[in-house]
Amino acid sequence: MHCGRQRVCIVVMARALLISPSFFIFFIFLIFSSAKIPVFGEEYSYVKRLNPKKMKMLKEKLSHFRLYWHDILSGSNPTSIPVVKPVNNSSTFFGSINMIDNPLTIEPKLNSKMVGKAQGFYASAGQENFGLLMVMNFAFNDDKYNGSTFTVIGRNDVFSKVREMEIVGGSGLFRFATGYVQAKTYMFGTNGDAIVEYNAYVLHY
Repeated sequence: MHCGRQRVCIVVMARALLISPSFFIFFIFLIFSSAKIPVFGEEYSYVKRLNPKKMKMLKEKLSHFRLYWHDILSGSNPTSIPVVKPVNNSSTFFGSINMIDNPLTIEPKLNSKMVGKAQGFYASAGQENFGLLMVMNFAFNDDKYNGSTFTVIGRNDVFSKVREMEIVGGSGLFRFATGYVQAKTYMFGTNGDAIVEYNAYVLHY
């Protein structure tokens, strides 16, 4: 039965082509216009287009933050805690992971104004070279930035003078954030404590 319908359709198309090429094109249009062609919102009913202005995405800004990141391993109240030990006999501490809740201050001194915390972890990811995988949120608690965050992910070659990592997103005033940070060691103590200057360049709305 299905084959019969196909033959009829082919015969009709052939006759339409012989009668008039323009009529043939019109005939093809009728066939395809009757087919169900999925459109945005039908095939993907869970997706909705939004007006960026309604989400306060009015004008993109570029902000520069200079902050000091305090990695404190010593004392009775460390902010950096080893949670996974390195593999045996590794000169690069390969496999080790530290969870952090590091203060972010506006000056190198720890008792200067703290504007937030760097919360996340860093892991030693290099077997031959000492390189850290950094995954952390810069979570602010100061003035208009209170409750806003941006996320830093990247490779930290700690023996390089300047290290660059990505900003991959954010929340609050940093929604849709992109950008990068540059990290430069300010101080590294014999007890393992470190102060690192972070210059963050953030594109946000």
